[in-house]
Amino acid sequence: MLKRIVSFFSLCLLLILNSSCFDILEEINLNKDGSGTMVFTINMSKSKTKLASMMLLDSINGYKIPSEDDIALALNDVVAHLKKAKGISNIEQRKDLENYIFSVSCDFDAIGSLNGLTSKLIQDQNKRENTNFETSNFAYSPSEMVFERKFTYDPSIKKSFDHLKKEDKKVFQDASFTAIYRFEDLVGNTSNTAAKIAPSKKAVMLRVDAMSFIFGQKTIQNKIKLINSK
Repeated sequence: MLKRIVSFFSLCLLLILNSSCFDILEEINLNKDGSGTMVFTINMSKSKTKLASMMLLDSINGYKIPSEDDIALALNDVVAHLKKAKGISNIEQRKDLENYIFSVSCDFDAIGSLNGLTSKLIQDQNKRENTNFETSNFAYSPSEMVFERKFTYDPSIKKSFDHLKKEDKKVFQDASFTAIYRFEDLVGNTSNTAAKIAPSKKAVMLRVDAMSFIFGQKTIQNKIKLINSK
């Protein structure tokens, strides 16, 4: 399963590195009991004209270009194997090959189930590269009513960026990561000062531009304290 996840995101990375702009969106709808839904989206629609032309080629800048069939097969394979993950259900994938928007969604019994999808990958990365990334990305305490998006910055992020070709580095100048978390209860406060609480007080949005993230100037880490809406 892990190899198939890596294969899918490797295909996406190849497209991203040959795109002029991309956005990553992480959405979580969390229920009071800790269950909920998650949607992860890679949006390259701002570069769809360039990508359409690029997809006609075999390779560019030394990277082999995946075909539409490659992308479809990788997505299908990932979904098929994620369906076997404990505590994860209703996994679906959506692909818009006209606008180059790809997403995977799922339901989870407890938010800790999402950590199981990536913890082994992160453990292997930390061991192989001597890095210190969080192996647990999400946490929620129903009794304390605290939701947490964990992240530990590691200098290897900048080192990997520094090793990219000059033309590939330009890709990240207009890229961004956006997190949207929705709750049944009201949001009391957030630890990340860049996060914005919706007027309804039931959602939090955090947008981090890629360059600030790469250089450790901004973080996606956030602890959100909820207040009982009753």
